[in-house]
Amino acid sequence: MSLLTPVEVQPAAEVGPVHFIAIGGSGMNGIARLYAKLGVPVSGSDRSESATLDALREAGITCYAGHEASQLGDARTVVISSAIREDNPELAEARRRGLRVWHRSAALAALMLGKRGVSIAGTHGKTTTTAMTAVMLHEAGADPSYVIGGKLATTKASSDLGSGDAFVIEADESDGSFLQYPTQIAIITSLEPDHLVNWGTPEAYTEGYHTFATLPSVAWVIINVDDPGSRELADRLRAEGRQVIRYGFSEDADVRVTDARPTGNGIAGILTYGQDSGPLELRVPGDHNLSNASAAYAAGRLLGLGHREAVAALQRFEGTLRRFQLITDTAGIRVYDDYAHHPTEIRAALSAARHATVAGNEATGLEGRLIACFQPHLYSRTADFYEEFGDVMTLADVAVINDVCGDREDPVPGVTGQLVVDAARRHGAREVHYVVDKYDLPAALNQIARPGDLIITLGCGDVTIVGPLLAPLLAQRPEAQVS
Repeated sequence: MSLLTPVEVQPAAEVGPVHFIAIGGSGMNGIARLYAKLGVPVSGSDRSESATLDALREAGITCYAGHEASQLGDARTVVISSAIREDNPELAEARRRGLRVWHRSAALAALMLGKRGVSIAGTHGKTTTTAMTAVMLHEAGADPSYVIGGKLATTKASSDLGSGDAFVIEADESDGSFLQYPTQIAIITSLEPDHLVNWGTPEAYTEGYHTFATLPSVAWVIINVDDPGSRELADRLRAEGRQVIRYGFSEDADVRVTDARPTGNGIAGILTYGQDSGPLELRVPGDHNLSNASAAYAAGRLLGLGHREAVAALQRFEGTLRRFQLITDTAGIRVYDDYAHHPTEIRAALSAARHATVAGNEATGLEGRLIACFQPHLYSRTADFYEEFGDVMTLADVAVINDVCGDREDPVPGVTGQLVVDAARRHGAREVHYVVDKYDLPAALNQIARPGDLIITLGCGDVTIVGPLLAPLLAQRPEAQVS
């Protein structure tokens, strides 16, 4: 995989029929749904059957399990992700026929034409901030279009095509996709070097964000000044005369959060923007979510919402799946799942989990522990950050490490979960276990956990299977049988 070069796009309604290769992917199925909603004939394939394919079929989309050239049918446009290799039989056939081949970012950009594009980028925090912005606009009656990298907890949807003029998207920087979109309002939640297998150097990665923030279509940049990397970029943009709204807990933030305090399963604080100030109470935990909400609020104000209107709408946000998502509360043991896969994201997730653990102990009188079950994602990222992963595991009372989920990458000799285990021990982690096979994780966690504990599974790979497999094991424990 390498960085993408933006391409010229045509309106989405004019490019069909469209065939999506790897249509079941989190970045693909939401876009495919919107093409179908436009009335464009849509088909797609994925490597195996899944609940996602079943749901797409119910939406009227023709889906295939497996990849064969004949499945292209009469497609005029073929959409791929960065994970699709040139030897894929469907892509090879599309090339042979001379069909239009778009990366999914181009397919999404085509949907955005004629709308006010709000693109949320950042090394971490972009999914939740995108979801908050979309929900805020929806709850305020603005009926936005949106595409999110995760599903909303309330509707289980990751995309919608609204009648309003705002189109809110999660803009992926990993392969340069964020440079493709017709963005009017750019949000940058954080800027820490990542995806260096594509960008090459931290300097190139940072410069990519500057290019994103200064695209000709961008009128405003909303940027987090609590994060050192994005603060530096904010200062640079302001010096260049760009229109910048700074947000966060910092004293010089334009949209500022103060007086943060946990509230059960949520977080509350005071939100101030100019002469407007008042309480904001969220239904999701963690200081980082107050920060995310302040970014969404800033976008809402630029799009015409009033202070009270924006705050009231944000307070109805109930989260996204795989972002501190409660899987089960059984036998006195709570199990959460979180998509965090970068050291800073994991630190934020474990901080929120620690607050929840302490609150649970105060409520029950138990001495519950925080158990982190982490699956490193990608060999390249593990090689780059294993020391940082080991360090952040010290925030948990017990760390359970799985082997690397390679996904689109080929294995790299010597790069395994053991690197993280060894780093965690070097950094002083209290208790560390290495469980190589993900299917052994549920039994291992069941053996380790005791009443009062909070378990959180972490990673953007397939570690998400662990919580649902652990739940029935917890239900068999004697503590679960007490009525």
